[in-house]
Amino acid sequence: MNPSEVVSKKDQELLLQLARNAIKTTVLKGRQLPIVHSLSQLLREKRGVFVTLWLEGELRGCIGFPYPSKPLVEAVQEASVCAALQDFRFPPVREDEVSRIEIEISVLTQPKEIKPEQVKVGVHGLIISKGNRSGLLLPQVAMDYHWDSKTFLEQTCVKAGLAKNAWKEEAKIYGFEAQVFAEVDFK
Repeated sequence: MNPSEVVSKKDQELLLQLARNAIKTTVLKGRQLPIVHSLSQLLREKRGVFVTLWLEGELRGCIGFPYPSKPLVEAVQEASVCAALQDFRFPPVREDEVSRIEIEISVLTQPKEIKPEQVKVGVHGLIISKGNRSGLLLPQVAMDYHWDSKTFLEQTCVKAGLAKNAWKEEAKIYGFEAQVFAEVDFK
């Protein structure tokens, strides 16, 4: 990851606070989002981002934007709300869960087309697409499951709803890096 793309500890903490406040504002209804008066240049840049929610060690939601479409600070807030309420794999986060949710943020580099032999587990996240199907797995997923690069490619194909070996055929493979930080890092 290019040093100019790295989010400082101070900005990480701010993004995590904004994510939590966005979830509280939406789920608990009526709380105001904080007004942020001064933002670093990086937080104003358009960046890809994913917000992952954990509840008692179990995945509770994960949604994001793989491509830089909005300023990082806005993308984090929007992805946080979407992860809490719109991840189709889970029911919406309930009021009684809000205080127990742990938030993890992955700030992404721009995805670039790569060859299968260039995939580095622990470095790259993957997007595999073919036709109108596309699947994405963050870099930490391969690490969590102790996958090698072949398994990582196969599982990204499965996530896209493709055959496991679609990466060997006409599917396009995109790699990206992620800076991952979580509330637990600041406790």
